[in-house]
Amino acid sequence: MSKEGWQMVRFGDVVRQVTETEQNPLSKGITRYVGLADLDPDSIQLKRWGEIAEDDTTFTRLFRKGQMLFGRRRAYQRKAALAPFDGICSGDIIVMEAKPQKLLPELLPFLIHTDGFFEYAMRTSAGSLSPRTKWSHLAKYEFALPPLAEQRRIAEILTAVEENIRQHENLQEALDLELRVLRVHLFGKENGNIIYKLADLCNNGKGIQIGPFGSQLHAYDYVEEGVPVVMPSNMDSDEVLANEIVRITPQMANKLSRHKVKVGDILLPRRGELDRRAYVHPAQEGWICGTGSIRIRIQDKAISRAIFHALSARHTVTWLERFAVGTTMPNLNTTIISNVPVYLPNKREAIETAVNQLEQILETQKAVEQKISATQKLKRAVLREMLS
Repeated sequence: MSKEGWQMVRFGDVVRQVTETEQNPLSKGITRYVGLADLDPDSIQLKRWGEIAEDDTTFTRLFRKGQMLFGRRRAYQRKAALAPFDGICSGDIIVMEAKPQKLLPELLPFLIHTDGFFEYAMRTSAGSLSPRTKWSHLAKYEFALPPLAEQRRIAEILTAVEENIRQHENLQEALDLELRVLRVHLFGKENGNIIYKLADLCNNGKGIQIGPFGSQLHAYDYVEEGVPVVMPSNMDSDEVLANEIVRITPQMANKLSRHKVKVGDILLPRRGELDRRAYVHPAQEGWICGTGSIRIRIQDKAISRAIFHALSARHTVTWLERFAVGTTMPNLNTTIISNVPVYLPNKREAIETAVNQLEQILETQKAVEQKISATQKLKRAVLREMLS
């Protein structure tokens, strides 16, 4: 790409910080607020917000539709989104807008999402537990800016890529809704389903095993290489995610052999977020069910996947939340888990048909997820090439 006409500028020369406040937003027709937790890492799109009338918020920082919301706390999380409406936001969010005579407003979201900008924000952050950057530091960030005509061409390309990502994310959300609705429909009380207690499907409860307690497994037992230990935080999107999993030595794993998992086992959290789930696939055979987790081993392996879907249905999660013990954090025990009601079709053929329906949705979800990941990589490559 030709760099003719490009100029080195400071961020503050082409972007301004917006510092307006509003003490009584509802009186001005402003009904929504945005907290730092509402911003998704690496996403320009704002997908969540709160309603001022429903929540007790003390936010006063005002933003307008089309302005950028940049998370200044823990910049390594790469949180920055385009505001799709007027609202108020957290003080940990810097509100910015382009100076249109110098920087095309449509290009600002992509400029902020370059690796260079976030790396600079991290370098200029101060604080150990919760590092924050300041506008005065960000304003000094230097980068090469193309002429407005070239900015428009770059913005059009990046906007098209972003729109492709958005369409696939919308499809992913629709598939997730379909999956949740079908799980309730196929494995709920209706359709003549038979009700079981989970213990009846787990060899009279012998297949239900709580993970090791703290006296059996300590933080100092974790090593860099070894046998993975599945904690509730590793259960996501119905799978075991191993990117941040802790490990123990094979010798320690042998001492905890009763907690080893097998293909077809179902893992649930024992406390905290009770809607997490994971199904054990061949790649996880022999891993350890960790502290805070529960292993469920189905006696009839042929229907273990069906029971996994039944346990993932919203009505089952609601049941667990209702009967969990503890006030600060809900906890489960073997007695509670043993009594979980499981609704299954009365014929094996019907069970297989139900599972096949759900598995097709999951396969489509994975394909869409791969497409989103590939397009995200393309966007980052375009950003490096065009705005490096």
